[in-house]
Amino acid sequence: MRRTLHCFFFWLLSAVVLGGCAPQTHLTVAVHPWIGYESLCLAQDLGWLPREVRLRHGHTALDALAALKAGQVDAATLTLDEVLQARSAGVPLSVVLVMDSSAGGDVLMVRQGITTLAALSGKRIGYEHTAVGELVLSEVLAQAGLSPDAIEHVDLPIAEQVAAWRAGAVDAIVTYEPVASRLRAEGAQPLFDSRQMPDTIFDVLAVRRDRLAERHRALHLLTQTHFRVLEYLQSNREDAVYRIAEHQGVTAADVRRALSGVILPNLAGNHYALRSGSRFEQAAERLERLMVQRELLPTPDDLKHLFVDDYLPPAGEYGS
Repeated sequence: MRRTLHCFFFWLLSAVVLGGCAPQTHLTVAVHPWIGYESLCLAQDLGWLPREVRLRHGHTALDALAALKAGQVDAATLTLDEVLQARSAGVPLSVVLVMDSSAGGDVLMVRQGITTLAALSGKRIGYEHTAVGELVLSEVLAQAGLSPDAIEHVDLPIAEQVAAWRAGAVDAIVTYEPVASRLRAEGAQPLFDSRQMPDTIFDVLAVRRDRLAERHRALHLLTQTHFRVLEYLQSNREDAVYRIAEHQGVTAADVRRALSGVILPNLAGNHYALRSGSRFEQAAERLERLMVQRELLPTPDDLKHLFVDDYLPPAGEYGS
């Protein structure tokens, strides 16, 4: 739903059709900008991305979801609620890696003078028509005690949000980094963020189940690389921060702020999260019920095969 990584390099081909040849073994991953997905771009920048892995750069999660549904990519970086929506649309997805949990990174930015959620009544609120955008807005309205018809809904893709703010077209925007920092520079103020809806927004690597067997080696290599980059982020933080800033076209201070708004689970955290009965599984069950209640899912998801831990490195590696 949200996010689009502004990778330093390229559009790569999403699929290669080789009629009559052996099955492809490379893994094509759709990505879009979000701080929690930067491990993939950093891996690319550092020359660590496995040769079996190809990145397909899109603008939003909608691009990634469309590519997954069409079978043009094998995997995508998505929020967990987006995964549930895709599954409800018939895309057979499983989560193989938890990349981050939003803890302030998703935010409602407002104009000066709007100091309470109740003051949003009658205001023009811009947001992406994605699972995350809808979910954050629905929580804002619930906590404000407002019905959906109490505000003016403005469909506002992430790429258009800064321009719409400058044009005075909206009074508030549901957004995320790096756009949140750009809006802050334009005078916008945060009024609500994902810390007020904990254990709700998770970013993950989701893979089509019909591609898992053929991409087994590539998935192992990619998850290993992700944790290697997380270690680099700890041991060479300033270099990583400046690389991310260059990727995203923001300042180093913006990147530090964005990193403070997410929790990046390590290998041990992933082994725990993807096992049966974990708190992450319980959070997924709560999220699924919330989405059904808010009519963000047309039908309940039994969560069968939602999590797969077969592609993680062995416990004990990468400082876990």
